[in-house]
Amino acid sequence: MKFVDEATVRVEAGNGGRGHVSFLREMKVPFGGPDGGDGGDGGSVHAVTDFNLNTLADFRFNRVFRAESGAPGRRKNCHGAKGANLEIGLPPGTRVFDADTGEGMGELTRRHCRLLLAQGGWHGLGNARFKSSTNRAPRQSTPGTAGEQRNLRLELSLLADVGLLGLPNAGKSTLLAAVSAARPKIADYPFTTLCPQPGVVSVGPLKSFVMVDIPGLIAGASQGAGLGIRFLKHVQRTRLLLHLVDVSPPDGSDVAANVRTIRRELKAFDASLARRPQWLVFNKVDVLAPGTVRTVCGKIVKRLRWKGPWFAISAAAHDGTEALCRAAMQWLEAHSVETR
Repeated sequence: MKFVDEATVRVEAGNGGRGHVSFLREMKVPFGGPDGGDGGDGGSVHAVTDFNLNTLADFRFNRVFRAESGAPGRRKNCHGAKGANLEIGLPPGTRVFDADTGEGMGELTRRHCRLLLAQGGWHGLGNARFKSSTNRAPRQSTPGTAGEQRNLRLELSLLADVGLLGLPNAGKSTLLAAVSAARPKIADYPFTTLCPQPGVVSVGPLKSFVMVDIPGLIAGASQGAGLGIRFLKHVQRTRLLLHLVDVSPPDGSDVAANVRTIRRELKAFDASLARRPQWLVFNKVDVLAPGTVRTVCGKIVKRLRWKGPWFAISAAAHDGTEALCRAAMQWLEAHSVETR
C-alpha cells in the first residue's frame, strides 16, 4: 500500500428531524389535543484510533463522510429515531485540522481515543410541546437544526521511540535493516527512501522499541528543498534522535559541516525538535584504517564541541549496531516517564 501521510476530507453530521403537527383522533376521546412528537437528533461524526492502520491511504478516494439524519416526529407523541453516529478510524499519530480556518481540533495518540469532528443537529419540537392553557390547539412546530459540516486536513506523524536523521546516503536505511525486520530500499544513489520507514528493534526478551527512518535531509530542507520538509514531522513525536553521518563522505565534504547542516535545518523547522536528545552516530567506519576509528571520530567530536553520546558503527557489517541499540533501549527505559 502506498504510504500517505496527508489527506483532506469532508465530514457532514446528520440534521435533526423536524417536529410533527397532529391531533389525537380516537373514539370516545373528544378534543384529544395535540400529539405531535419531537424529531430525532442527528448523528455526529467522530474520529477513533485504529491501531490496524498505519497510513492515510484509505482517504485518497473516500473523502466525504456523512452521519445519519434524525427521523421526523410522529403522531401519538412518538419521537423520531436518532440518527446513528459515524466513527472514522484513523491511524495513531493523526492530527486533525480545520482546513478552512487552520484551527487544530485534536490528535489521536492513545487507544480508545475519541475525537468529535462534527456535531449532529438537534431535534425539532412537535406541536405537543406548545400546548398551554391559552393555546389549546397549537399548530406550530420547529424544524431540526442542521448538522455541522467541516472540511478537515489530516496529518499523520508516526509514533516512534527513535528517529534517524542524516544526509542522503548516510546509511539510515542500512542501519534500520540491520537492527530490525524492516526491509527499506537500499541503493547507492541519494533519496532511495521516499517515505518514512518504521521498524521494531528487539534487544532482548520483552524489550523492543520502534525506530523510524525518514528521507535524507539536505540544506534548505526546512524551506522545502528535497524531501525532508514533508517528513520532518514524523520525528516530532520521537523521544531520541540518532544523527547518522558518513565518516568518509564519497563527495569529500566536511563531516563536521554536514552535521551542522542537519542541526541547522532541525532548528529552522522546529526549535523544540532541535533540543530533543540527540546522539551522534558515525557510520561506515569500516572504510577507515584499523586502529584509527577512535582518533578520527574523536577529532570530529572535538570540532563540533559535541557534548552528548556518540558511537562509531558500520551498519553494513553489523559492527557496533548491537551496542548502539542496547544503549538506546537503556535510555528509553530510564526516560519512560517522559511523553512524546
